[in-house]
Amino acid sequence: MTTIRFLGVVAALVVLALAARAYDRRRISRLTLLIAGALSIGVTILAIRPSWYGPLFGWFNIAPGNERRELFIVVLAVIALFFLVLRVQSASDTNDRSTRLLVEALGRERFDWVRAAALPAGRRIVVVLPAFNEADNVGAVVRAMSDTVAGLRVVPVVVSDGSTDGTAAAAREAGALVTELPINRGGGLALRVGYEIALELGAEIVVTMDADGQHLPNELPVMLAPIVEETADYVNGSRLLGDFERESMIRHVGVHVFSRVVSVLTGRRITDPSSGYRAARADLLERLVLEQDRFWTSEILIEALRHRARVVEVPVTIVARASGTTKKPASLRYGWQFSKVIIQTWLR
Repeated sequence: MTTIRFLGVVAALVVLALAARAYDRRRISRLTLLIAGALSIGVTILAIRPSWYGPLFGWFNIAPGNERRELFIVVLAVIALFFLVLRVQSASDTNDRSTRLLVEALGRERFDWVRAAALPAGRRIVVVLPAFNEADNVGAVVRAMSDTVAGLRVVPVVVSDGSTDGTAAAAREAGALVTELPINRGGGLALRVGYEIALELGAEIVVTMDADGQHLPNELPVMLAPIVEETADYVNGSRLLGDFERESMIRHVGVHVFSRVVSVLTGRRITDPSSGYRAARADLLERLVLEQDRFWTSEILIEALRHRARVVEVPVTIVARASGTTKKPASLRYGWQFSKVIIQTWLR
């Protein structure tokens, strides 16, 4: 057996083993397993008994010699595997979208609508706080908020993103309206649920801030001023224009790198695209298309710029989280995923 035939057998067995493992874990369907198995068996037969493919070679006029026939079958197998991967990816995307829509619907249904109905009438600012296991911090953040800013009532809405530590109870005790997602899907999905709720509550302005204490509620007037003064539709809180406690050198460098990337892609100077301290007019949020479940901060900013919104950056202070550990992944993984979101959003 030649080297190319031997490698073909090895590749076929590897594909078959991976497909069997994926099926056992219910990641692929039985049909996909059968297709992968048929391809693997086909490649194995080619390596051991290539003469069995004589009619196929004759139909395509592939002459024997120099392993042309073997290479021809390998090319066909690669093409077939490519379409198989596309099929699996398509099924995965469909399932992921269905799960996302289900979680969002449950999030809206589980909101404190009865408590919300008792809110005083009038103009409102809704502050959305996505939170995952922040029971030790979220209450202090909510209690630090003023009741009114610029003549508008402040309504804190906490979206507990599959928390298991009493985050929802701590937020309610502090006075926030709360909804609980059944599973953890990421800050982006939690934010979308919060936005939908804020719009249903009749918010004029929607603010987002972290529930871990890194963003200061007493800086809400700074965040809201450009919108209240009708000089902006979207306000981005920038630590580089203000002050911050550095987490690590890698993350500090990353802020500058992503700033340059987003500025080049959008044609607008943005100093802090990864800041989660944001404010936006409600009518702008109704027009934005948001799809990312995680690493959402750059998506909403690029979407706002795409809609030609008046984007203004203001200086804010970012401090170290009050307690607990960060939910962000390792720096390199975070950088890679954040970069993907930037490119995907820009290419829409």
